[in-house]
Amino acid sequence: MSNYRWTICMMLFIATTVNYLDRQVLSLTWKDFIAPEFHWTDAHYGNITAIFSLVYAIGCLFSGRLIDRVGTKKGYFIAIGVWSVGACAHALCGWATEHILGLHDAAAMIAAGGAMASTVAITSVYLFIAARIVLGLGESGNFPAAVKVTAEYFPKKDRAFATSIFNAGSTVGALVAPVSIPSLARYFQQLGVGNGWEMAFLLIGALGFIWMGFWVFMYKKPEKHPRVNAAELAYIQQDRETELAEQALKQNQPEEKKLSFWQCLSYRQAWAFAVGKFMTDGVWWFLLFWTPAYISDVYGYSSDTPMAQVLIFVLYAITMLSIYGGKLPTIIMRRTGMNPYAARMKAMFIFALIPLLALFAQPLGQYSCWFPILIVGLTTAAHQSWSANIYSVVGDMFPNSAVATVTGFGAMAGGISSFIINMASGHLFDYADRTGMMFMGFEGKPAGYFIVFCICAVAYLVGWCLMKILVPRYKPIVP
Repeated sequence: MSNYRWTICMMLFIATTVNYLDRQVLSLTWKDFIAPEFHWTDAHYGNITAIFSLVYAIGCLFSGRLIDRVGTKKGYFIAIGVWSVGACAHALCGWATEHILGLHDAAAMIAAGGAMASTVAITSVYLFIAARIVLGLGESGNFPAAVKVTAEYFPKKDRAFATSIFNAGSTVGALVAPVSIPSLARYFQQLGVGNGWEMAFLLIGALGFIWMGFWVFMYKKPEKHPRVNAAELAYIQQDRETELAEQALKQNQPEEKKLSFWQCLSYRQAWAFAVGKFMTDGVWWFLLFWTPAYISDVYGYSSDTPMAQVLIFVLYAITMLSIYGGKLPTIIMRRTGMNPYAARMKAMFIFALIPLLALFAQPLGQYSCWFPILIVGLTTAAHQSWSANIYSVVGDMFPNSAVATVTGFGAMAGGISSFIINMASGHLFDYADRTGMMFMGFEGKPAGYFIVFCICAVAYLVGWCLMKILVPRYKPIVP
């Protein structure tokens, strides 16, 4: 039997890695490379990340349907092509700002003062937002396309394993980014190629175009692929007979009533899921986008220093503990006989307690920068475990015909949450720095970060309580 399906799985892994690399370039370069050139404040960066989060969430509602319509090969090609164009477009924002404002070069922008500095900042922010919108729309297609390819190339019994392999690309991308992107930017800055950050966007963005070249020649449906022999095709399609039998059985049974979007929203279960996503998704996106800036603002380590790179690398290495989070409900069900919803809620309560450690991140950070990094790492691991279980709650309570609708609704709620926390954080940090604001013994930006850490710490517990109030016990929806 040939094993070409694992080659396809590796392509999905690489695409997901590139997805997260492209997403991280801005967060790892803006504070030390981009902000000095364009006179950005934290509020400017917060607005950019907020809009990206919202666009990404909206894109998730439609990208899956588009991929179903145009097919896997073309759909994935379009998705990674769009986000690669968006990634590379960031590099042109400096050049475009110069030409729009009639400035000669980057040195003229850096030297600008007063009203001109403000104009440079606003113009560049709008250009980065435009590039970020393109990036967000394209990246929203990665996971729907990858899941669809997995369903085409793997039998049901292997799909979870294949999915875990390509999904590991998100963690690998997050680990590779801090040790590569800032160093690339500094290297090209020293060579005098722009201000360095432009080449970081171009080189990382170009990886997507390289992937597209391989995808065109490597992907065909398994039944049409010359490198998939008869034995492997039989293995891939081993569920086909069972599926045909199930379809024949369904034809003799009353068709399952489908719930409309508004009918889904009439159930408390849908709002419980949306509330859980709203309370917690913003925490993940805040930590993803602001941790490099936090290390720079509070401890003075620019993103290209070895210390900053090691700190962020360790943070995301800790996040990999989340792979065990999905097993906890199964263990609880096996030992206690609880129904799936009760077991998941019990597991999610445990995961909701871990972020409370974030209350101590800033106080302990006075002794060593490693304390907040370790705590943030445990918080992100808890979030990923929480996220894996909250998605499963939808499948526990809603019929298959409504799962995608409710999931999309929850993703929107999470996107709005991320929009709010990123935008508000940027304005808060600017205000704290400008006024020397005090909070619990901390002054200026450290006080601002402490406030947001406190919000992140309690968000999961509040979200869990609200979910429990809305749906106190297991109650599946029967249309």
